[in-house]
Amino acid sequence: MKSIRRVAICAATFLLAAIGANAQMGFGGPPTMRGVFHPTVGNGAVYEMTAKDGKKTTMEIDVVGKEGDGVWMEITMAMNQGSMTGDMIMKTLTVATGPNAQTSKMIMKLPNTPAMEMPTSTGGRSHEKVQPTDIRSSAEDAGSESITVPAGTFTCEHYHMKDGSGDVWVTDKISPWGVAKYQGQDSSMVAMKVVTGATDKITEKPIPFDPMKLGAAMSGKQQ
Repeated sequence: MKSIRRVAICAATFLLAAIGANAQMGFGGPPTMRGVFHPTVGNGAVYEMTAKDGKKTTMEIDVVGKEGDGVWMEITMAMNQGSMTGDMIMKTLTVATGPNAQTSKMIMKLPNTPAMEMPTSTGGRSHEKVQPTDIRSSAEDAGSESITVPAGTFTCEHYHMKDGSGDVWVTDKISPWGVAKYQGQDSSMVAMKVVTGATDKITEKPIPFDPMKLGAAMSGKQQ
């Protein structure tokens, strides 16, 4: 039981760090998207992300519904940690207000675990993720370019980040962020497929976040 509890604490720490993370392509959680936010329910994209060390992973981000002023988006990434091998799905309710989009709710489903609604804060620290809705406020427009990526050929606006962190090619043909390609100093991302007709992958009713269930699943034991 003590070993499961220790794994549970590690699992909770890992997941909450992923929720609050603002890292680009660290693979501890989904990256902060830099583009122009224009979500369309049922649409999305599959990306291949390459880290500084050459490690590659695939991420799918789809818009699967609406609630109030927000949209539900699902991010699916492969996970291989201990006994957990399979897809990690993060379902977020994102509300765009002015220049920022804020994640106000998150449901997470890991391999061999029930879907769980994650806490929005722990220890007084908020895990609500905020990111800009429009790259044009922090980038210089390098002009229109036609680029070909595995997802197809797109006419894009090419932007240089003013802080020198990278370049991004944006098109209105890809939802929800318009990113066809991103090239940073330490990472890159390219669209592999445009998704249409996307549906919710988390169909079960989520339970409240339970680190003990996560710990048991990650240790390969059943509670």
